Amino acid sequence: MNALAARRRHPAAIAVLLMIGLFLTGAVYAAVAPEPADATTQALPAQSVAEGKALFRANCASCHGLNAEGRQTGTGDQIAGPPLAGVGAAAVDFQVGTGRMPMTQPGVQAMRSDDVKFTDEQIAAMGAYIASLAPGPSVPSDEAVDPTKGDAALGGELFRVNCAMCHNFAGSGGALTRGKYAPSLRDVTGKHIYEAMATGPQSMPVFNDSNITPENKRDVIAFLDTLNQEPSPGGLTLGSLGPVTEGLFAWVFGLGILVGCAVWLGSKAA
Repeated sequence: MNALAARRRHPAAIAVLLMIGLFLTGAVYAAVAPEPADATTQALPAQSVAEGKALFRANCASCHGLNAEGRQTGTGDQIAGPPLAGVGAAAVDFQVGTGRMPMTQPGVQAMRSDDVKFTDEQIAAMGAYIASLAPGPSVPSDEAVDPTKGDAALGGELFRVNCAMCHNFAGSGGALTRGKYAPSLRDVTGKHIYEAMATGPQSMPVFNDSNITPENKRDVIAFLDTLNQEPSPGGLTLGSLGPVTEGLFAWVFGLGILVGCAVWLGSKAA
């Protein structure tokens, strides 16, 4: 017993126990830890990565750095372009596919444009290059964004809880702070809506698979698709911006008509 106690009190015993504990902790974590959401683990074609790298350096490196490490403007902490390692192919497809990138001029927010500068193949190649730098959200499949396979009613509930405070109850967009805004979601493709939720562009938070599952993302897409197809039996929607535009319309046109009638009656009486 004395010999056993002496071995337990050996100076190296504590170090050995710590090493064993660290090894067991690492093994357990590796076994049970979840994989990063939408991480790109597939082997990327070398040709696509090389083509994407060339396109990136010719069109994006002036703001985002030669190796997508990001770049500052040199005036304080203002950033010309953020680092892109880890944003995934989905972020590239969203930003470039919606015409937001390359930006035509500096601003507080990149604006959507119908003037997309690159073909689908070129966008995919740039996405492959960015995805090769670090794992990140991948471009969703056609099935993942098919509105016919989603639950529009459930999607409406999810939208009102998570999105309506910025994008308006009808997806018409709204103003944010410091000159920024939540854009309208009308006539936006399901793929780009999914990518926006997965990557969190501009002031938007990231809704990964732990926040909103891929199935629920498709439900939100189904709900927004019903808004695009919804008729307006009440007449003019006035942008579906709610009582502000309706009140403005009443004040400008309603009171304008009343004032006009009063002037006309006054002129007749005279």
